Amino acid sequence: ILGTTAETPCLTREEKQTIKQTIVKHVGGRMPILMGCGGNCTSAVVEEIKTADWTGIDGILSVCPMYNKPSQEGLYQHYRAISEASPLPVVLYNVPGRTGVNLTADTTLRLAHDFPNIVAIKVASGKIDQIKEILEKRPKGFDVISGDDSLTLTVMKAGGCGIISVVGNAIPAEFSRMVHLMQEGRL
Repeated sequence: ILGTTAETPCLTREEKQTIKQTIVKHVGGRMPILMGCGGNCTSAVVEEIKTADWTGIDGILSVCPMYNKPSQEGLYQHYRAISEASPLPVVLYNVPGRTGVNLTADTTLRLAHDFPNIVAIKVASGKIDQIKEILEKRPKGFDVISGDDSLTLTVMKAGGCGIISVVGNAIPAEFSRMVHLMQEGRL
């Protein structure tokens, strides 16, 4: 919830809290909930993590900083600060087409190995070789989740565990059936 697709960047803190409470109540613990918490100002993201109400939320999905195009070391330090502040597991989100910066396989793997609460990455880079490198060198328990609907089959065939989808909201039965079949190894 409150990811990067939709009106999230334009919502007030109060509106975000209302949405969070509504969804947590509706889901009722039936499935885990990731909540988006990201931005291009590391200190603001850390402050939000420290002051937000995370009741009913199972993990944080944090997009790479947009617009200011940090270096790989800058990305590492950004996510280090998020990891150290977070009371919940963290899922990295690499979407260079939207942020203007690519979280490389090397930096992703460095973060995954250095911070146990960084548990996954949502990949929407379109860079299959990079995704495969992460899958091959990731630590045990680190998940790779497709963030690109059109590459879901490719990512899952390579070892990814599923998708955080946009099109799944339009055709949930069909798209979730495809993902579940892939998870069962039924290509």
